[in-house]
Amino acid sequence: MHLHDATPTLRLGAPLAKARGVVILLHGRGSSAEDIAGLVNLLNASDLAYIAPEAAHHSWYPHRFLVPPAQNEPWLSSALSRIDTHVREALDAGIPAERIGLVGFSQGACLSLEYAARHPRRYAFIGGLSGALIGPTDVARDPVDLQRTPVLVACAEADLHIPLEHVEHTAASFNTFNAAVTQHIFPGGAHTVFPVEITWLQNQIASLPGA
Repeated sequence: MHLHDATPTLRLGAPLAKARGVVILLHGRGSSAEDIAGLVNLLNASDLAYIAPEAAHHSWYPHRFLVPPAQNEPWLSSALSRIDTHVREALDAGIPAERIGLVGFSQGACLSLEYAARHPRRYAFIGGLSGALIGPTDVARDPVDLQRTPVLVACAEADLHIPLEHVEHTAASFNTFNAAVTQHIFPGGAHTVFPVEITWLQNQIASLPGA
């Protein structure tokens, strides 16, 4: 059962056949594809294809990301499958994995990070904006190799939705996954996208071949 398959997908930027790369954008709980697509104007790279799927009922999974993953099934597996569909779509269009970026905010950030941990390969970049790996910090994970994929793990230090312990654990985990990790902990408790995160994403896009 793929619970998110019937929801719309917003597509912006260059068509896949002509795109220098692809960025898959994942919105947060209660948000929409249109909301997360607002990042496209900030990233300012019209030669990329942007794919923004939308969650059923605007939520990728029902409970907080902190609970054991089984408690968010079958929604979690459906959400990860939706991401995989779009990754494979890009690969089938001839875009290599190292030109595919995943960017998510909040619940979408958790999904982006979780997908990368479960589907290891060399990506263009993974942007975890106010998110962390899904599940308790003691969830057992297989050793994987992300082949130095740039990974951003960033959050406010007092974010009410994302405990700092989980953010720090996620950054440490991705270091063991052979990712090139950038960690930012911002003062305060704002649950938002920070300018430093946008700059990081812009720099990753600028470093893609063919810029």
